[in-house]
Amino acid sequence: MESEQLFVRNGYYRNGYNSITSASSDEELLDGTGLVMDFHTSEDDNLLDGDTTSPGSNYVMSNGGGTTHLLDFLEEPIPGVGTYDDFHTIDWVREKCKDRERHRKINAKKKESAWEFTKSLYDAWSGWLVVTLTGLASGALAGLIDISADWLNDIKEGVCLNAMWFNHEQCCWGSNETTFAERDKCPQWKSWAGLILGQEEGPGSYIMNYFMYIYWALSFALLAVLLVKVFAPYACGSGIPEIKTILSGFIIRGYLGKWTLLIKTVTLVLAVASGLSLGKEGPLVHVACCCGNIFSYLFPKYSKNEAKKREVLSAASAAGVSVAFGAPIGGVLFSLEEVSYYFPLKTLWRSFFAALVAAFVLRSINPFGNSRLVLFYVEYHTPWYLFELIPFILLGVFGGLWGAFFIKANIAWCRRRKSTRFGKYPVLEVIFVAAITAVVAFPNPYTRQNTSELIKELFTDCGPLESSQLCQYRSQMNGSKAFVDASPNKPAGPGVYTAMWQLCLALVFKIIMTIFTFGLKVPAGLFIPSMAIGAIAGRIVGIAVEQLAYYHHDWLVFREWCEVGTDCITPGLYAMVGAAACLGGVTRMTVSLVVIVFELTGGLEYIVPLMAAVMTSKWVGDAFGREGIYESHIRLNGYPFLDAKSEFTHTTLAREVMRPQRSDPPLAVLTQDNLTVEELQGIINETSYNGFPVIVSKESQRLVGFALRRDITIVVGENAQRKQGDILLTSRVYFTQHAPTLPADSPRPLKLRSILDMSPFTVTDHTPMEIVVDIFRKLGLRQCLVTHNGTMGRESQPQNGGMCFGSVGVKEEEEEKEGTSLPQFS
Repeated sequence: MESEQLFVRNGYYRNGYNSITSASSDEELLDGTGLVMDFHTSEDDNLLDGDTTSPGSNYVMSNGGGTTHLLDFLEEPIPGVGTYDDFHTIDWVREKCKDRERHRKINAKKKESAWEFTKSLYDAWSGWLVVTLTGLASGALAGLIDISADWLNDIKEGVCLNAMWFNHEQCCWGSNETTFAERDKCPQWKSWAGLILGQEEGPGSYIMNYFMYIYWALSFALLAVLLVKVFAPYACGSGIPEIKTILSGFIIRGYLGKWTLLIKTVTLVLAVASGLSLGKEGPLVHVACCCGNIFSYLFPKYSKNEAKKREVLSAASAAGVSVAFGAPIGGVLFSLEEVSYYFPLKTLWRSFFAALVAAFVLRSINPFGNSRLVLFYVEYHTPWYLFELIPFILLGVFGGLWGAFFIKANIAWCRRRKSTRFGKYPVLEVIFVAAITAVVAFPNPYTRQNTSELIKELFTDCGPLESSQLCQYRSQMNGSKAFVDASPNKPAGPGVYTAMWQLCLALVFKIIMTIFTFGLKVPAGLFIPSMAIGAIAGRIVGIAVEQLAYYHHDWLVFREWCEVGTDCITPGLYAMVGAAACLGGVTRMTVSLVVIVFELTGGLEYIVPLMAAVMTSKWVGDAFGREGIYESHIRLNGYPFLDAKSEFTHTTLAREVMRPQRSDPPLAVLTQDNLTVEELQGIINETSYNGFPVIVSKESQRLVGFALRRDITIVVGENAQRKQGDILLTSRVYFTQHAPTLPADSPRPLKLRSILDMSPFTVTDHTPMEIVVDIFRKLGLRQCLVTHNGTMGRESQPQNGGMCFGSVGVKEEEEEKEGTSLPQFS
């Protein structure tokens, strides 16, 4: 493996930036104002910088206050230097230093004039402005997606004659001909069979409705995958694995762009309406982050600093979850627990504000017509009892087992998709999965309906206003069917038993189809399918416990708390607990998940059952593998992501992990004053490394600094030849502060001191790997140079080519063996 390609960041290196004289508003205690570096007070500086005078030469250079030749263009900022290539990682340390320097300049100028003071106020408030705009856009787009997806989903079954833009429920709102038992039927709403054949009932009508359901499902799925394939390949999938990677510092150009936002918004509606086993909640995080990224370009404070931009993206992810579940606090905790890599206190405040604004906008739009932020908002009025912790914990075990099984099965299928011909035809794959889903889903009413509506029905407690099959209990008086309160004193009727069989079939169907759906080249969220699986299992368990309590109310476990004539079992609560357990088993979320589900139900008293189920789910899932589905997809795609929550156990030293080793080719380095432009270009062309250590000489091998390949290429290849026409291939290249004496007929030298990182992070060869891993995680380093006695080589090796101490990687051995690959979008 190559020298600088075994880092956790895949060899993406730091660039030079003078951090000793920089500060920020949030780190005033670290302000280095007044610190002066004197480069002329030690013998070491003379060794590193060469001669300080140049008699007989016109190239007199000095640091600060001295004279500089007019053609030394590198004293000025160069466009492109300090930026990042696609699929590279940012330098958190350098970006933080840039922000401190920017803040110091603003503070120094704000007292000069009223205009400068106004600019400083604008800079201070730009963070709140950008999260406000992000929240507004996220809430508006979420409302649009909810309304559009609900309408298109009902289009598969029929159309409203009075107003085509009304969905089924809205079409019947104004009708006076609906009945309690068939409140969803009204003359204004026509099924496709009634519209085409003129009859609503009969085998022919059923077949026609079946055919139209499949037709619309395939049409929506085909349109969605074609839009993604042609216009925005990055609009596919959930987006959360990539968001986690981007927030950790990785650069994926276009992933949060305007085209991705537009196509993701449109295709998300189509994908949800197609009936595939997916949800829109995960992709809404991607949509919100696209909004945050686009608005950040309106403010130089964020557009020119990748680290600051990621603070906006953290707030945007909180806004995305806020509008997805109607849970602003849960969104903030989700951003903190699940996706954010760097989360300072001010980002917490701004995330909270962005989530608040987004939720306010969505509530104003009222997409579901129930004055709630989500479709399946429910309230329970029956308390839970201590005995019920046993089935709650069993649901947690089921959630953990389901999560572990789903992760392994889905990753295995996605890996097979990448390695077989089937993965080369994403359009056919989507059509095939959509066809199977539609054909199997239509006969079962619980798989035919929208998944969010299914969760709503499963969460809802039975009462006199409910007409669902799940609420068809027998009356105690005459044994006839009646829509009464579901309680342990009411035996289940035929409708409940029919619903139980249908739910069991729906559970198997959802489990199988979700495995093959997540990873398709359409927007596909995992929150809603996982919650649906858990809600189905929970409702089944809840009804079973309910009937057990009815028929065996004299058992010891029921005798003390479940008296005859009281409501003591709430099947909807079991569905809610099961939904949280399954989602926790798949994502391994804990605190944020409990808060999200708590905000969904609006009841404080159910936090303990939720916590018990979620923690049990996590423990059981962790027994089979500590990675959640998003971390597993990050590993599958080969993204350079070092999880701050992961634990690494290393028994090695830095010298045993670094590259190159003794048997590898020597590390490519640059000398500070012995290279020509031609030799430098040769090193660049012959190697693929992303950066090069700069040493004093081949003999001393003393480390001077670190230079990025991208910066060298920009300076030498693009700008130098244009701005300094007299720079020749034989021109000397200097990384020192002062140019030595040159003959009068020598070509003009090229000074690259300004792109040199004078303080690259180094460790000794005996540093334990546990410490190196912590350094990479906590500082966000892009590389770490290993030195031996202060040099880049070993004393026991020949001076002329024995440099085998270089950059250290912190990947696990199995990752190094597998290698990494960038995601392919067919």
